[in-house]
Amino acid sequence: MTIVIENLPFLLKGAYYTLLITMISMFFGLIIGVLTAIARLKGNRLLQGISRIYVSIIRGTPPLVQIVIVYYGLVDYGITLGPLTAACIALSINIGAYVSETFRGAIQAIPPGQTEAALATGMSEQQAVRRIILPQAIRVAIPPLGNTFVGMLKETSLVSVIAVTELLRSAQLLVAQYYVYMPIYLSIGVMYWIMSTGFTVILNKVEKRLSVY
Repeated sequence: MTIVIENLPFLLKGAYYTLLITMISMFFGLIIGVLTAIARLKGNRLLQGISRIYVSIIRGTPPLVQIVIVYYGLVDYGITLGPLTAACIALSINIGAYVSETFRGAIQAIPPGQTEAALATGMSEQQAVRRIILPQAIRVAIPPLGNTFVGMLKETSLVSVIAVTELLRSAQLLVAQYYVYMPIYLSIGVMYWIMSTGFTVILNKVEKRLSVY
């Protein structure tokens, strides 16, 4: 454990990048997911088809393959991204597909009569979705979104393959330096657990707060 204590600042830096990638991917993944869900439910046939294909491809392929394609594959087309940027883009696109399915189910759970009532008051369909449907859908979507985001926190370990020095990559570098495995990997396991638990607590508080209204 001495090695872990001596290199704790290095591991904490890796944890910082893990959280940074998670937060950025969560933010953009939410935007992508909500827009995709609305496109599938309210868009024209072209938008519905595009969003359906996007969700099918992303959910049907491994996140690791998606990360590698964004970082290495785009180079073939003259697009060179830094490791951190590529990681955030790939995970945002990945999480967006899962978030879209969560929101689609949440929107469909709202009784259609509420949309009809909003339209009867003179709202446009866009206003009804923004003011009536989405606020309620968010409350319904919070629990499954929490599971999705905690899962994504752990999936950030995959970006170590493109040399992003997040928590797992930091551990791999220490193992390569000291040739000691168990203490280092156990330590990052505990750190992942602490971060996942923290996310769960925060999301539970958000869920309880929203349920009050």
